[in-house]
Amino acid sequence: MSAAISSETGDHVPESKFGMWFLRTGTWTRHVLQRAIIDLERLIPSRQASYPVILDVGCGWGRSFKLLHDRFRPERMIGVDIDDTMVEAAAGEAAKHGLTVEVRRGSSSRLPVPSESADMILCHQTFHHLMDQHEALAEFHRVLKPGGLLLFAESTRKYIHSWLIRLLFRHPMNVQRSAEEYLSMLREAGFAVEPAQISLPYLWWSRADLGIMERVLGIAPPADREETLLNLVAIRR
Repeated sequence: MSAAISSETGDHVPESKFGMWFLRTGTWTRHVLQRAIIDLERLIPSRQASYPVILDVGCGWGRSFKLLHDRFRPERMIGVDIDDTMVEAAAGEAAKHGLTVEVRRGSSSRLPVPSESADMILCHQTFHHLMDQHEALAEFHRVLKPGGLLLFAESTRKYIHSWLIRLLFRHPMNVQRSAEEYLSMLREAGFAVEPAQISLPYLWWSRADLGIMERVLGIAPPADREETLLNLVAIRR
């Protein structure tokens, strides 16, 4: 295991203490991270056996490293996060699983990675923390090889603006977007996103009632609703 620490900084809103704790729980790993990666995997067109260089942007505590390694068999994996504590913890998580991961401190809008060097980027529940999302997408486009994949999993404005999330977590509220707005932004940044590469899961934890109406009372959610989650696979043109 190797860990290279960069001194880059960037504009983002740091997570709350509750959020920092929650990102280390089994609930987060199973119900949020793992479910997203499984969903993203099935959306990949012309699935390859291996994606040689994978970049995890906003890798947090490093819980995604083993999931990415087991599914996509990279030859090289790089994790980037802005938070010093998470960088150290992510390096430890890689070592725990016997994985070689380069963990670097860096900003999503100034990635410490060469141009056209990555086959795949994972951006999982990171984008809604960023102040300059357009600049971050430009960086994703820069570091991906032509034809490279961006695995993008995000909570939408509907979810981030909900009272429970406002209470427990911290986000820049003025940059939150709907699923349609995220799609438009990605396409404008030079990514191709086909309908078959888009998923709009309506998971229990993304609902204002935490799914109680459906799970306990048997009342199905409305078909005509504002989506709370967006998972997609975008291809770098």
